[in-house]
Amino acid sequence: MRFDWDFDCCVGETPRWGRWQDGIGVGPAELDILSRSAALMSERLGRYGQGQDRFGLIHADVRLANLLADGDDIQVIDFDDCGFGWFMFDLGTAVSFIEHEPRVPELCDAWVRGYRRVLPLPESDVAEIPTFVLLRRLQLVAWVGSHRFADAALELGADFTQGACDIAERYLSAQQ
Repeated sequence: MRFDWDFDCCVGETPRWGRWQDGIGVGPAELDILSRSAALMSERLGRYGQGQDRFGLIHADVRLANLLADGDDIQVIDFDDCGFGWFMFDLGTAVSFIEHEPRVPELCDAWVRGYRRVLPLPESDVAEIPTFVLLRRLQLVAWVGSHRFADAALELGADFTQGACDIAERYLSAQQ
């Protein structure tokens, strides 16, 4: 049986990868900004909904490490996180660990253009891209906290959480 990657299972009440509040470097200031952004994400995703046109079976970890490229042929591997979630969440996972980099909006635009070559993509879906990017980043803050002694988590550390706060500040500012 596959699990869900809804808000609660990513960063809410029943987080599969741990609580983001336990992330490395989450102090009072970080808790404030990330809590406010999580509340806004929850509200927006509640309105966005889970209709069959936007929520279903997803890979849930379509990052570069899980793509095998040979010329124009690209294969996706590592389906252990595959479950049910928002289709747009896979875009958020595609920019995992680089969500804070300035080129991410350009990468997201390229993803949308590529997607639209195959299927229509409503503007209501495109409008939620920042929500899914931040949702994934906050989920990864939780992962880093729950794996704090793993080499990858040690390397990311508190700087990764600070990057999440920077993204959260931009997210909140854009919604005002």
